[in-house]
Amino acid sequence: MFTVYAAVTIATILANFAVVVADLARAGFVLANMAEVGVPASALPMLAVLKAAGAAGLLLGLLGIDVIGIAAASGLVVFFVGAVVVHLRAGVLHNIAIPGTFLVLALASLTLGITH
Repeated sequence: MFTVYAAVTIATILANFAVVVADLARAGFVLANMAEVGVPASALPMLAVLKAAGAAGLLLGLLGIDVIGIAAASGLVVFFVGAVVVHLRAGVLHNIAIPGTFLVLALASLTLGITH
């Protein structure tokens, strides 16, 4: 069971760190998506920090600090539920699979972190 938990959590960490890099680089697709759903570009640094903190916490969980890993996964779940809600409220459904995928990864990391 730990192998599955580790694999899913590593995927979640890598996905979040990748999008943090895109956020910090102010990648065009990130800025365009934020504008489309009505999130101001000024929020980007804080959103990047939250995702980076979640990914770092997941890594600490993998290294044996389970309570931090579970807290980080919970935080990412809340974060990406918010992202899905923002997409829904803005009526932007053509790319809702992106925050939805991050949400599924966070949920899987949380569930496996609790049960491993």
